[in-house]
Amino acid sequence: MTITLVLLLCAQDVPVSAPLPPGTDAARAYRLIRESDGKEIAIQIAGGVAVWIETGAGEKKYRLEPAAAPPASVRCVVEEGKHVLVRAGGRGVLRYNTAVMKSPPGVDPLHDSSGYIHPVWAPSGRLLSNDFPGPHPHHHGIWSCWRDADFEGRKLNAFAPLEKLGRMEFVKLEQPFDGPVVGGFRARQRLVDLNAPGGPKAAIEDVWDVRVYATADAFVIDIDSTQTALAGPVTIPKKYYGGMNFRGSADWEGKAGVAFLTSEGKTRADGNGLPARWVAMNGKTGGTDAGVGLFCHPSNFRAPQPTRLNPSEPYFCWAPAVDAGFTIEPGKPYVSRYRFVAADRALGAAEMERHWAAYAEPSKGVALTLK
Repeated sequence: MTITLVLLLCAQDVPVSAPLPPGTDAARAYRLIRESDGKEIAIQIAGGVAVWIETGAGEKKYRLEPAAAPPASVRCVVEEGKHVLVRAGGRGVLRYNTAVMKSPPGVDPLHDSSGYIHPVWAPSGRLLSNDFPGPHPHHHGIWSCWRDADFEGRKLNAFAPLEKLGRMEFVKLEQPFDGPVVGGFRARQRLVDLNAPGGPKAAIEDVWDVRVYATADAFVIDIDSTQTALAGPVTIPKKYYGGMNFRGSADWEGKAGVAFLTSEGKTRADGNGLPARWVAMNGKTGGTDAGVGLFCHPSNFRAPQPTRLNPSEPYFCWAPAVDAGFTIEPGKPYVSRYRFVAADRALGAAEMERHWAAYAEPSKGVALTLK
């Protein structure tokens, strides 16, 4: 059995996917051979599509042939009651904290938190995220949280724990998986109303599907978030921040510590609150350039979404309520998809556009035929 693929890509180490043609056995393992040079490329069938990592450019043809299952390159190491650590090629990429992480000494224990990602590493092992930062100990690496909400006539706010109006918390870890190209897990979290009559009450379930790819030159992380209203509508009012959040490296503190660049050519000086397809955060860690790319999928609500480019701290979020509020209704889940790229270099516009193309249209230019 031979499957020929023709695609057009720019030179970049990026995930690529393509639908399987009719008749392909998704339960089998395959190998992918690039016909131009005979190179074998690791491939994985995940979610009913073929997924692999492509570095080359130009039109290419491939053969997809049955083969023995290749070894896993992306692995999830679960420590029950603590965290799940995802590694790619033997290197740590991220850690999702299932345990309640305690606040540092001198910080109010109301800031104790669970259900978020930290650390996020670059391929060199340098730390690119921060947790419990001094100015804002309620910031936690990559985390999902609305700054304000209305639920059953009460204010709901898990972003600022000292207000005692809500809490985001981890519930359950599901479906960790390894693979030669992609691995990940599902995490269930919930937004809890702390002041409901009769005691704390869950208002929103937030399910994360986290995937890490076996890219070599920069780590690629996808998070798909599905928020479901559990006991009635939850209204998110107009607000200039709150959503999917990222807190950058401690080395990036201060007005000059990190530079923002958006897909629209905006910076920290003129881009705050404006929509963007992608945003790059670049700064020095340990005296050397590093960068984090943040991508908002075009299928998202109000995409391209407005952004929060903090004027003096390494904080960013996708903020869909900047211009107007909205409501998450029972039976109508709020689904959002985001990609993060962690690199040992500053990420410029050309590289960000290549990553964007691979994320927004991963099958564009790919022709799958079964011979």
